[in-house]
Amino acid sequence: MSRRWKIVIFALAALVVAGAIYWPVLYRRVAGLKRSTATGEAERRTVLEPPLSTPTDQPVTARMFWASTALPGTLDETDVQLKLSADPVERGKQLLAALVAGPSDPAKRTLPPEATPLEFYLLPGGVAVADFSSALSTDMPSGIQSEQLAVESIADTLAANIPNLQRLKILIDGQEAKTLAGHIDLTGYFVLHAPPASASARSSSGGPAAIDSPSPDRQTETPIPRASAAPRGEHGTK
Repeated sequence: MSRRWKIVIFALAALVVAGAIYWPVLYRRVAGLKRSTATGEAERRTVLEPPLSTPTDQPVTARMFWASTALPGTLDETDVQLKLSADPVERGKQLLAALVAGPSDPAKRTLPPEATPLEFYLLPGGVAVADFSSALSTDMPSGIQSEQLAVESIADTLAANIPNLQRLKILIDGQEAKTLAGHIDLTGYFVLHAPPASASARSSSGGPAAIDSPSPDRQTETPIPRASAAPRGEHGTK
């Protein structure tokens, strides 16, 4: 065997030995990086997610609205035992967190599980402001019906469990978004009506109607198209 081939074989053997030594080290580093990323994401969500308990919490029967599996395009009212705060702002945060957490049946979900309720505010005149992470938009299933049901479930759940709400504003990452996920207009407000206690399902055409009232930080706003009259007063689809 020539000297050149001996050198090549020796070099290859050295590479194999070095790889065998370094590979476990590299594997541990990659695994550690993955664990660190997962931990960081969990910590981020813990910081961003609203607190679920307050000193005034009391066990109540909350009326939650999730998608119906029997009648596609509608919402089912579900009674859920929750501990909710007497403070309406804290109660709103708890309701949004429960709504995102979803029902036991994943098929009834109306909001992406990755969506995080960032904040909930109450403004004068019964205006509720629900602020969600960007996942509410980016992870929303495509289609006007899924977006409409998402808005309806938020609106109906808040209106059914917090008295005297009149309008709803939905923000994404603290900012006004043009649409939820390409269809439902978010630049206006949605009129709220507390769902009747006997209601068990409602069509997506009976959801909250977007209205063209000016937002608090500007005087004018582009009118939002509205559909024809819907069963629930001013409610209607975009």
